[in-house]
Amino acid sequence: MIKVGITGGIGSGKSTVAKVFEVLGIPVYYADDAAKRLMNDDKELKQKIQLQFGEAVYKDGQLDRKFLADIVFNDPGKLQLLNALVHPATLQDAEKWMHQQSTPYAIKEAALIFESGAHEELDYVIGVYAPAPLRIQRAMQRDKISREEVMARMNKQIDETIKMRLCDFVITNDEQELLIPQVTALHQKLSAK
Repeated sequence: MIKVGITGGIGSGKSTVAKVFEVLGIPVYYADDAAKRLMNDDKELKQKIQLQFGEAVYKDGQLDRKFLADIVFNDPGKLQLLNALVHPATLQDAEKWMHQQSTPYAIKEAALIFESGAHEELDYVIGVYAPAPLRIQRAMQRDKISREEVMARMNKQIDETIKMRLCDFVITNDEQELLIPQVTALHQKLSAK
C-alpha cells in the first residue's frame, strides 16, 4: 500500500482536500487530531508532558490546551520541546494506522510533514497551495484569531514556496481553480501505482 502525505500552510485547505479524498473512499489519518488524542490517552506521553510542563497542564486528566498553548507559542524552545515529545508518538501511531489500511493508498494529513520528519516514512507528499492573503483570511475566520496570531503561526512553518517545491504533487486551493477535478486526477494517478 502506498503511503501519501497531505501538507500545506495554515489556512491552505489541507483538511478540505483530505475530505475530498475520503469521499473517494481513501482513509485519512489526521495528525493534529491524533496528537490531541494521544496527549490525553497515551500514558507515557502524558507523563513526559507533565514532567516538562508541570502537573497544571492537565486538569481532571485532560490536557488544558489553552494553558499549554500559552506556554509554548511564546517560547520557541518550549514549542520545540513539546514537538520533540509529541511528534514521535504521532509518527508511531500513524505508522501503525497505515498498516491497518487495505486501500491502494492511504493519506496522512499534517501541517508539519517536513518539519517533523514524517515525509521520510511516506511514498509521496501532496502539497495544498493557497496564496498567503487567502490563507490568513481563512485562518482568522476559522480559528477566530487575529491577523498577528495567524502570522505568528505561519512564521513557525517552512516557507510555503519551499514546502511546495518539496512536494511530489501540488493541488491549488485558491478559489479560482476547481478543487475536485485536481483531486480526482491525482486519485486516479495514485490508484494506478
